[in-house]
Amino acid sequence: MNIDQSENQLTNLDALGWDSFFQQHFQNMEIPDSVPARVSSESKGSFQAYSRYGEFTVKVTGKMRRLAEAGEDYPAVGDWVVINPLPGEQKGMIQAVLPRKSKFSRRAAGERTEEQVVSANVDTVFIVSGLDGGRSFNLRRIERYLTLAWNSGATPAIVLNKIDVCSDVDAFIRAVEDIAPGVSVHPVSARNRIGLDALKKYLSKGKTAAFLGSSGAGKSALINALLGQEKQETGDVRQDDRMGRHTTTRRELILLPGGGVMIDTPGMREIQMWAGEEDLQGAFHDIETLARECRFNDCSHSVESGCAVRAAIERGELDSGRLEGYLKIQKEIVFLDLKEEGGTRLVEKTKFKPIAKLVKEMKNRP
Repeated sequence: MNIDQSENQLTNLDALGWDSFFQQHFQNMEIPDSVPARVSSESKGSFQAYSRYGEFTVKVTGKMRRLAEAGEDYPAVGDWVVINPLPGEQKGMIQAVLPRKSKFSRRAAGERTEEQVVSANVDTVFIVSGLDGGRSFNLRRIERYLTLAWNSGATPAIVLNKIDVCSDVDAFIRAVEDIAPGVSVHPVSARNRIGLDALKKYLSKGKTAAFLGSSGAGKSALINALLGQEKQETGDVRQDDRMGRHTTTRRELILLPGGGVMIDTPGMREIQMWAGEEDLQGAFHDIETLARECRFNDCSHSVESGCAVRAAIERGELDSGRLEGYLKIQKEIVFLDLKEEGGTRLVEKTKFKPIAKLVKEMKNRP
């Protein structure tokens, strides 16, 4: 591909979120004949990416694959990557992933303790719940999303969709505000185009928002409403629990005509924690603040005397379900830390086993 740097042939990368942070890292890599591109989707190891020269189909190089130590080292939707375009084709090879400003991660499914990056370089995480009944609205689930959102480096905002079929929207708003003080809550209706202007304020030129939530909450319908067209496929929900049928099957980066970037994600049936205990401060600031008043520094908030958290529950100032959610997530994070530590020891043991064997052989030589 002939890389012509004339401005009139370039797609505006600023609209995709490109700025001096990425520019500096790109220049420092000094990879010949390379251009930056932003990953828009992934399917079976092949990626689509937007660049100054249009959309490319790209794959990681063999060298990059060999050097990758974990899943987080591979590109994710929203990542900026360095690609070498192939001559005469809209294809290329990914040489590197540029450092991320933020990343929304969860623990990957399966037995291995590994990070799965759901989306990268996101400014706002929209946590979407539906108000049409069933399991789409769940305070404990929202708390889990908030914990991961605070860990991501992005700013969370809560979107309550389907207010057109809800008889007491204010009650849901109050319930969410009780567990998410300081987090913006936006009641909207994708179907009736109500409340969308509040969401558009997050989507100015160069800004990226990711939509997360259960299947059936209306993420794709919201994106269609914001786009003003039926780009994302939507589906009906089951009548028994109001859960959706996963009409979104892959993560995808979508460009708004007037600037701004949206990332649609499939509904998550299981939200595995990938966070640190410090992230509980963001999602559970009220409990963390109360815990400082407990008599014992290592209070488990269960049977100890002088527990300020339990006292708040008894006074009716804190919901017991919120404490249960906090303790459950805290337990998962501690378990994750222990598994990570054990995994690191195993990696180090495996790495140095050949060296130890060689040293032993040298000692035994006559």
